Amino acid sequence: MSPTPPSSRAQSGADERRRSNRFPLVVPVSLKWKDRAGKSCQAEARALEGNAHGGYLKTSAPLVLGSRVEVQNLATGRTTGACVVRIRQAQTGETEGVAIAFAGSSGDFWGPTFRLKKATAELRELEQEIRSGGFHPQVLRDFRDAVDYVRKTAWAVQEWQERQMQRRDTATVLPLLTAERVRRTVQLSQAILADFQSHQITQETPGIADLSEALAALQLHLSACRK
Repeated sequence: MSPTPPSSRAQSGADERRRSNRFPLVVPVSLKWKDRAGKSCQAEARALEGNAHGGYLKTSAPLVLGSRVEVQNLATGRTTGACVVRIRQAQTGETEGVAIAFAGSSGDFWGPTFRLKKATAELRELEQEIRSGGFHPQVLRDFRDAVDYVRKTAWAVQEWQERQMQRRDTATVLPLLTAERVRRTVQLSQAILADFQSHQITQETPGIADLSEALAALQLHLSACRK
């Protein structure tokens, strides 16, 4: 995955070995380092990609290959040490971004957005494995629907956090969550109806009385919406 346009050039003294997939991010960070004269320097940057071992930062800071930097996640306050392993330059020769490698594995450094994206990616991989595991179609369907719901909800959480950091309006995220709950309820209702038709649900099914009460209450509001 290339974090910069094809027109950009990469200057590197050593090829960066990615030990795990990177995920797109929008995380503000602060960088501290010492230049060749030993002078302390500081700059702000924005992480555009990341994994447990490092990431790619958009910055024009005058860093050089091999620079040791202290990186602080401005959203969480977490700090870690890193090394500059690649510098990307524009056609003008100016630095437009750097790739960094953490001094050690730091899976929590990028915060909840990264963890959510990593978790949803792992769930998709697990879904592929389950599909080839000979499970009953209903089990596969329920798992796939659950993963889809988690993925969409995780996206809403990520969108909320990224809009907060970018000082954008977060209010529009809530209607998206509401619409997703409605979609999920319709999906579950259709599945429950199919279970009734196939006699998998009876009056002895645990929770059936609670379901009836919840649906009755919901129906009152649905009836009002139709007027």
